[in-house]
Parts: sequence; structure tokens; C-alpha cells
Amino acid sequence: MSTVSPSPVTAPSPAFTEEAPDAATEALIAQAAGHVDTILRQAFEHDGQRTALIVADHQCRLTRIVAAAYRRCLPTARFIDFDDVAPEIILAAFAALEPSDLVVLVQSTSFRLEAFRIRVELFKRGLKVIEHPHLARMLETEAGLYIDSLAYDRDYVRPTGLGLKAHIDKAAGGMIDSGGAILVLPKLEPAKLNVGDYREMKNVGGQFPIGEVFTEALDLEALEGKVRISSFGSADFCVRKPSQPITLVVEKGQVTAALDSTPEFDQILEDIRTEEGTVWVRELGFGLNRAFTQEKTVTDIGTYERMCGIHLSLGAKHMSYDKPQIRRNEAKYHVDVFVLTETFTLDDAVVYRDGAWQVGVPAQ
Repeated sequence: MSTVSPSPVTAPSPAFTEEAPDAATEALIAQAAGHVDTILRQAFEHDGQRTALIVADHQCRLTRIVAAAYRRCLPTARFIDFDDVAPEIILAAFAALEPSDLVVLVQSTSFRLEAFRIRVELFKRGLKVIEHPHLARMLETEAGLYIDSLAYDRDYVRPTGLGLKAHIDKAAGGMIDSGGAILVLPKLEPAKLNVGDYREMKNVGGQFPIGEVFTEALDLEALEGKVRISSFGSADFCVRKPSQPITLVVEKGQVTAALDSTPEFDQILEDIRTEEGTVWVRELGFGLNRAFTQEKTVTDIGTYERMCGIHLSLGAKHMSYDKPQIRRNEAKYHVDVFVLTETFTLDDAVVYRDGAWQVGVPAQ
């Protein structure tokens, strides 16, 4: 594994006093460092000429593993332990950075600095941001799977994402077949990409792992049919997998029934209806990350939504697109559900089949 060239240091890093890792942990750190090195070079084009700052806590094993990987790849970056310093020190470190410098946030939960919205404010300053949140939601047995999801295969994810976007943007409609249940899609909104290609984007970075294309129905009320889901996000943002698939009945873009449901999922639908009046289907998310499948799952919903397949969001909240039926300040819910997809078709093209995307992938 290569490392990114040393970057300038604005202040000495506190001593890292953690004991030497055991063999299993060391293997995960080494694997993660290999993936991080690729991310830094290929996605962020960080050549070491810019300052790098790593802010991490030490509250769970996976956080310590990921933080150690970044420290190996950025050996002269300033390191701040979020748990051991006052917020003023962290804010001062942010303030000392220049546009195009790099900030890495490795979080067991999600960092809070009073009213300071960390990623938003860092983007406003022109900084590159890599964020790994909610790592404590993963079980210790899921650490290896999370590390696998950090692998950045530029020759797969970029052409696949671009190819899928091209199909979405030109198609008049489509269809998701989830084992006999058919969800008919109308014309879709222009798709947005999260594939580690920031060259033409305003902000450089975001939440990792990456690998997703997302959109929604141009006319929400034109979405019709049925769809079978294998799992869903709970109220505590964890993945729940019922003993049998749940079939959602969608009429005029709204969930009107859930067949073979569970008490927990019924309560989620009831909560949405109580707060928002109805259950809209909004996001159509197309995950590209091949580390996650219907069988290979992790507990954190925000991580698992990159799963190679299709997920939908239930509830009015989807800030990427405006809709006349929905007032942003009244939208409260965005609950991800994961589709048991057999095929996904746009116009006459099958773009997903047998657990894999069929577009934009270079010939083997």
C-alpha cells in the first residue's frame, strides 16, 4: 500500500496512546488503509500538498479501526480526539484550514458542535470532507463487511452510475418486478450521483461508504402498483428484516396497505400517517455498493442503503427535489425500505437483473 504524500501540519497532534491492536484488528486496519489510500488518491485527488485534519472519537472498535487507517495514510495530518478536547479547539482547527484542504470525520454516533452544522459549514468554506458517521450502530461482527464497503472501484462505480443516470434521465417510465409484484414507474426526476466523482460538483465529499444513484417520480401521484420489501429502517435507524417479505400496495404515489406486515412496520406507517396525513413514496434509490446484498447486511440504515439493489423512501421528506404537494417544513419522515428486486426495467431496457446492474459496466 502506498501512502499519500505528507501534508502540512498546522499544529502538533496529540499523542495516540491506544495499545497495539491484536492480529485480527491489525488485519482490518491494514485492509481499511488500502481502501482509504485509493479513496484519497482517486476520488479526492489529495496529493499531500494540502493540509489534512482528522477528527475522530474512540467510543467503539470500528471507529478506532477506521481512524487508524486514515492516520496511516495521512501520517502528518493533524489528529484530534473528539472526546478529549473542548469544542472550541475543534472549531479553531476548522477555522485554520484553507479551501481545498481535507477534513476526515470518523464518528461512533454523529458529532455535534452546538449550532455548528459540521459538514454543511465545512462545505461552505470550500473544504473537502470525508464523513464516516454512526459506526457504533454496526455490530462487531459487521466490521469486516463495513471495511469491504470502503473499497473504491472507480472503473465499476463511475460508468455504472453514469450509465444508470443516462437511462433514468431519458426514459419515459419503467417497472420494478419484485417477484410478481409490479411497481409501475412514471417519468423520473433527473438522477443525482454519489459515485466519488466530484470534478463537476460544488462540494467535494460526503458520507461514506459511497455508491448510489437516486431520483424520484416526476409526478408523485403517477406511481402505482405493488412492491415486495425484504427489510426496512426502524425508528432507531437500524435495519429490520421481517421473517417474510412485506408487500406494499401503492396507489397514486401513496402506500395504502402493507400485506404480511409486522407490528413494528405497522407502527412506522401509523406514525407517518399521524404526522403527515399520508405515506408518500418518494426516493427511488439505486445502490451500487457490491459489499452489501440482500444477504450481506449491516445494522446501520444509512450505511446499508448503498446496498447493490433498490430502496425506496416512505414519508414526505426528501430534500433533493421539490414537490407541489409537500411543504418542506411539514415533511418529517424518510424511512428506507429495501426491494426484493428481480428485474428493473426502464423503457425497454433491463438495467438490473440477478442482483447486478446491467449498465455501464466495462467488458471483462
